[in-house]
Amino acid sequence: MLKSLHIGRYVGKVEELRALTKFLEAIGFRPVTTTDKRSALFSAPVGLLSINALPPEAPAELVEQLKDVNRLIVVEVSNPDDAFAIAEKQKLRVLIDTASPKSGERSFSLALPGDIVVTLYGRPEEPPAGIEGELKAEGKRFAIVVSRFNSFITERLLQGALDGLRRTGARKEDIDITRVPGSFEIPAAARLLAESGRFDAIICLGCLLRGDTAHYDVIVNECARGIGQSAQETGVPHAFGVLTCDTLQQAIDRAGLKMGNKGMEAALAAVEMAGVRRAVGRRSEGKRSSVPSPGSGQPKSSRRSSGKKTVVGRSSLVVGKGTRGDRSGKSKTRHVSKKRSR
Repeated sequence: MLKSLHIGRYVGKVEELRALTKFLEAIGFRPVTTTDKRSALFSAPVGLLSINALPPEAPAELVEQLKDVNRLIVVEVSNPDDAFAIAEKQKLRVLIDTASPKSGERSFSLALPGDIVVTLYGRPEEPPAGIEGELKAEGKRFAIVVSRFNSFITERLLQGALDGLRRTGARKEDIDITRVPGSFEIPAAARLLAESGRFDAIICLGCLLRGDTAHYDVIVNECARGIGQSAQETGVPHAFGVLTCDTLQQAIDRAGLKMGNKGMEAALAAVEMAGVRRAVGRRSEGKRSSVPSPGSGQPKSSRRSSGKKTVVGRSSLVVGKGTRGDRSGKSKTRHVSKKRSR
């Protein structure tokens, strides 16, 4: 009975075979071992495709018969945009490129070596659903810790961070600014603000420029380690907006010139992470509320009251022994009362 389907296509020269093989491997075909140097065998998740070079002694009549049959290859891909980028990188000629606005499916045809036309089609795979934080700062409070050292740069970072927070909906009264002497002091201040419980995220801004000594490396390492440790141990998101540059020009470029403003980027990261924190908290609360706690069938008040009754009952037994006139019982009673007075 039928076991597999093998479809062959032919090219005229070995050089064309190599160029075609290179493209097919790039888009995801898996080579299958073959002993014939004039053939390339490929496997796909569904189907089997082989590319063959006609031998020099092939009759002209056979070549003419295969002329129309061997022109077209149709391939379905998981991401046509990536396949198109590969084709552009290999400088293959695009014959037609279309996309459906309704389904999002893209289809394009390429002219490959050996007069072969390959048509690739598919639609980009949708990423799996997950938890994401929205760039919405409404109803959230943010603290900004900014160093005064290299204020020529840090003040520009601060303006970028404030601009980012306002653009995402934060109110002026929901933003607290704390200034510290330098970048080394940023982690300590950020830790205090995070432990206060008043803020949804902390934005850390500073600027460090490399000098002639190892002082720069020491401060950079401690600053990054302290900010990361504070975020992990307090559970409050910390956005890292501390520039670590070799030259002043590098810092200027990242404080509002051609490399953007890293203060604004840090603020946007803080807003998103504050949203992630709330989303995770809501999901965790929902799971806890849906699962009954152990022993929830009995109210807590009854469990506590029953425990108290047991203790009182035990004490009354000891006291009762002493009230029957038994001397040993009296001594036990006095012994208990002494213990309690201690």
